[in-house]
Amino acid sequence: MKTKPVLAAVTALALAGALSACTAGGGGDNGGGGNDDANCTNTIPKEDLPVVTMWAWYPNMELVVDNFNEENDEVQVCWTNAGAGGDAYDKFQTAISAGSGAPDVMMVEADRIATFQAQDALVDLRDLGYEDVADSFSDGAWKDVSVGDGIYGAPVDGGPMGMIYRTDIFEQYGITPPTTWAEFETAAQTVKDAGGPVFASFAANQPAEVTALMYQNGAEPFTYDPADEGAIGIDLNSDEIKEVLDYWSGLVEKGLVGTEDQFTPEYIAGVINGDYATYLSAAWAPGYLQGSGVGEGADAGVWASAPMPQWDANSPIAINWGGSAFSVSSQANDPELAAQVAFGVYADQASLDDGWQNQIIFPLNVEVLESEEFLNYEVPFFDGQQANKEVYVPAANAYEGMTYTPIGQYYYSQLTEQIARINDGSATGSEAADALQEAVVAYAEEQGFTVQ
Repeated sequence: MKTKPVLAAVTALALAGALSACTAGGGGDNGGGGNDDANCTNTIPKEDLPVVTMWAWYPNMELVVDNFNEENDEVQVCWTNAGAGGDAYDKFQTAISAGSGAPDVMMVEADRIATFQAQDALVDLRDLGYEDVADSFSDGAWKDVSVGDGIYGAPVDGGPMGMIYRTDIFEQYGITPPTTWAEFETAAQTVKDAGGPVFASFAANQPAEVTALMYQNGAEPFTYDPADEGAIGIDLNSDEIKEVLDYWSGLVEKGLVGTEDQFTPEYIAGVINGDYATYLSAAWAPGYLQGSGVGEGADAGVWASAPMPQWDANSPIAINWGGSAFSVSSQANDPELAAQVAFGVYADQASLDDGWQNQIIFPLNVEVLESEEFLNYEVPFFDGQQANKEVYVPAANAYEGMTYTPIGQYYYSQLTEQIARINDGSATGSEAADALQEAVVAYAEEQGFTVQ
């Protein structure tokens, strides 16, 4: 059983909030809606059917819900945009604490699922239709929405990572896409020596991205299974993690990468102006970048994508940044009906096509990943490059998943602090890893976890 201190810690973390990796942000705040179908944003066409309430913020959610409701003769979805990311989580946490007011189905990013599961706020979907759709997603996609042996989300989209780069900068300085991190550093030094821009950014405000880089070197930062009665494995200063942080610390010290926060107007202006030769990011990045004005002016037609550099090119490891799922709330009036919605909404062809064609999501449904249309799609942002086939689908297929824990948001906050120390020169990568391990272990123990 989970101890009360552990549950208290999880609640505090959820209320505090933190930066998280979103695949696609959404529109405005319609004020929540609770478990009340009177607050639907959409119009329900079949009023005689039972209704399942849902909070979600994908930009095309209204279209997705309309598609589902038109095709379904068993249940209808009442959708509310309760805000994107942290805004929705704060409202969901309030409903959890109050014991009422949560929707039947909640859009949750993968790295948040364990936090809510630890509060018994989500329903295990393993016996509620999982077997019927298990083959529709990879093992890695299912691992990301799992906690222990339970399945707590229906996957929708993900963020297989690649290296987005400026073809004009690469051509100007005579470099080709690096396949290893050693080649990455060599290319960065070549560009710097010739008076060119920094090669990338090592941003303190992107701990999820840095965590993915740790996994790429074979690290296992956490082990966690709620069946182990509050036990958690924490290994944040392993040789693999120290190697990653020391590598980036070295790039920072040599002035080969920037240290600016990402997702800021200043950063985007730098991307447009050619201040960075590469952007190490996920398959959702083209949509985000275009939405921010990248690729529409002087930098139009100069972007391309390549596989992520590897530590060992002969043993590549695919990594992922971001991704969301539909989870069933423990406050759902009818969990079976809610699970039918979670598995069925954003699963029809029309919705999936709209999602990827308009660069809103990178779908994880294998039927899409294997389709000729998706594989051969000439991505406009990448000047017609078939980036799905060349970069993102292979990464999605090879991705093996991560282990998330209820203390993930605290870990992110501490990793942010340690990256900032690396960037201001007050800590080496190894020193930052040791400090990270000490802080997270101490916190976990204070909150009632048994650290293994």
